[in-house]
Order: sequence, then structure tokens, then C-alpha cells
Amino acid sequence: QVQLVESGGGSVQAGGSLKLSCAASEYTDRMGWFRQAPGKEREGVASIWRDSKGYADSVKGRFAISYDNAKNTVYLQMGSLKPEDTAMYYCAAQTIGWGFSLRASEYKYWGQGTQVTVSS
Repeated sequence: QVQLVESGGGSVQAGGSLKLSCAASEYTDRMGWFRQAPGKEREGVASIWRDSKGYADSVKGRFAISYDNAKNTVYLQMGSLKPEDTAMYYCAAQTIGWGFSLRASEYKYWGQGTQVTVSS
């Protein structure tokens, strides 16, 4: 059972930056970040698998995902934040996988979520 612990959420003004972290209890092949705003479906934001990375169109050029192998920790650097980025952000992991994925169904383990609020 992989445990995921997220941190780094908070409130920021539009145009600002935040960095989310997610520490896994063990190595996982694929990790991703998802978000869910009130009344909306959960959507994939970014994913990483080895050296491959994928992003939702809505965050390309603004967000960057990275992984620290030594710490089993995935990061999401978010920049040029917009009010529409406001959501609960979740870290997800899959121990064995092939390629990055923005589909929630391809992840078995989930963190508790961290809130990101962007004000205009």
C-alpha cells in the first residue's frame, strides 16, 4: 500500500506561483497531479513517467512536474496562476505503469488533497 502525503497548497493572487509536493512511501513508476473544483469532474493536470511528462492543455507552459528519485517525491510548480486554477489538487501514483497518463482510472493510489485558491 503506497502512502502519499501532499503539501504546498494555499492562497495566492492571480499571476502568482505555488509549488506542490507529494511524498510517496515507496518508488512508483507513474505519478500525476489531478484537480477537482466544486461541481466539476476531476481532471488530470500533469503526469510523469521516467523522463516523460504530460500536461493538460489548460496548464501547458505554466505548470511543471518533476520527480526526485532519492526522495520518492513529485512536485508541481505552478506559475501564472489564474482564478480558474482554484481547486483541490490531488497526487496520484501507480506502482507499475507504462507512460504518463492524465486519466484517473490509471492510478491506484491517491493522496488526501491540498487546496489551491487563486484570487483575482
